[in-house]
Amino acid sequence: MQEFRYLGDERRTELERYEFMMGEARGRLAATMDCLTDALILVGQHGVYCASSRNPQAPALDLQAVLMNLNGAKELVSAVMEKIRAEREAAEPR
Repeated sequence: MQEFRYLGDERRTELERYEFMMGEARGRLAATMDCLTDALILVGQHGVYCASSRNPQAPALDLQAVLMNLNGAKELVSAVMEKIRAEREAAEPR
């Protein structure tokens, strides 16, 4: 297995499980989705304490940008996972 410097032991175990269940590419993408989801949760929690001065009901502008980019990354990863799944299903004999 390739060494990923920033994954902790728990994430490495999770990655191995996903790769076993889904194959290397889809497993890595699934683990990435989990990392992105956890990051979104942390940024969302932080947004509760760092409200926008213009709109106290919304997170600060920098957090809004981070949330937008994380959500965009999740959409891209999800689209790639779906494409890989569809290609695999199309290649399987019926």
